[in-house]
Amino acid sequence: MIRLAVEDDLTAIVAIYNEAVQTRVSTADTEPVSVESRRSWLVARDASHPVWVYEDSGGLLGWVSLSRFYNRPAYEATAEVGIYVAAGYAGRGIGNALLAHAVWQAPELGLRSLLALVFETNTPSVSLFSKHGFEDWGYLEGVCDIDDVEHSVVIFGRKVGEHAA
Repeated sequence: MIRLAVEDDLTAIVAIYNEAVQTRVSTADTEPVSVESRRSWLVARDASHPVWVYEDSGGLLGWVSLSRFYNRPAYEATAEVGIYVAAGYAGRGIGNALLAHAVWQAPELGLRSLLALVFETNTPSVSLFSKHGFEDWGYLEGVCDIDDVEHSVVIFGRKVGEHAA
């Protein structure tokens, strides 16, 4: 089941995110984050920039967020997608379901474009976004340094709703 995240989900959301931090594959954070440090991130969400969670009998297994892109008024119709799946559950369709849900809901939220910044070497995420019609809209060579290893970032984008081609 996919539903809007609530504050009681924050511990699980942070645990899933911190698993990603440890892999050094899908986030530029290099240290785990605390539940308290992420509380304002979740509570400050507005109707156009939600967090949805994927939940089943095994608990909360993944989440997707739509965040403001470049916090300027002219970018209001664009959101950045962040998506994370619990360790051990990758490849089971959870990320696929979450991303499909975000793409489907985006026009109802007043969004016209979605962006995702993905490490070039993160093959599962590159494949996921490509599968959902995201295209390579930009490339940032070597802009991220994790443990003295440079990572390049692909900017994936797609139009949604009536703005989609």
